[in-house]
Amino acid sequence: MLSGLAFQPDPSGALYCPDYRALLVADLHLEKGSSYARFGQHLPPYDTRATLASLAAVCVRLRPERIISLGDSFHDGEAGSRLAADDLDRIRRLTEHHETIWLTGNHDRTLPRDIGGIVADEIVLGGVSLRHEPSPTLSADAEIAGHLHPVAAVVRRGTRLRARCFATDGRRLIMPAFGAYTGGLNVRSAAFSGLFPTARFAAWMLGRSAVYPFPARVLLPDA
Repeated sequence: MLSGLAFQPDPSGALYCPDYRALLVADLHLEKGSSYARFGQHLPPYDTRATLASLAAVCVRLRPERIISLGDSFHDGEAGSRLAADDLDRIRRLTEHHETIWLTGNHDRTLPRDIGGIVADEIVLGGVSLRHEPSPTLSADAEIAGHLHPVAAVVRRGTRLRARCFATDGRRLIMPAFGAYTGGLNVRSAAFSGLFPTARFAAWMLGRSAVYPFPARVLLPDA
């Protein structure tokens, strides 16, 4: 619950709000592979296709009316020009069947014009502020953001486990990156210390078929 509004974390890394039938995702970073290829780092060029397939599968399962992407949907401002025609068609099918809001991010201040949906810098959903980068000082009742690609690490039965996660203290929630080629930043790193200053937060770690909550006190820094 954030500001009295229920949200359901999904193992895919999406967040579902039943009251608004809204599916939230963050940091798709579409066309990251083709961006790296421009600088000689050749990755398999299927990240956009894989990310869109994952998003479509979540939509089939949860049946949202709207999709809200919390910024860095594209890896750079020229990503739209590198989209394969069938990937562009996949995006258009999503935006034709769902009311879609693209929030701008630090990687995609300008989004492609022909993908459908509407573009905004920040919106409010039932009293919860949705934006790409977490605000330095939380002035709203509640906030959901992306940008930091949170991951968490724990030890269970003698095995160290590390996974993408949602991080929240009940007022602020940081979304995991949804994109196929996105890395992660440990929630015990300094970048998160100002967001959850009391260390009273939880990491909801993504498993194959469920999301598992762990309190901050059991979370490990990266080795």
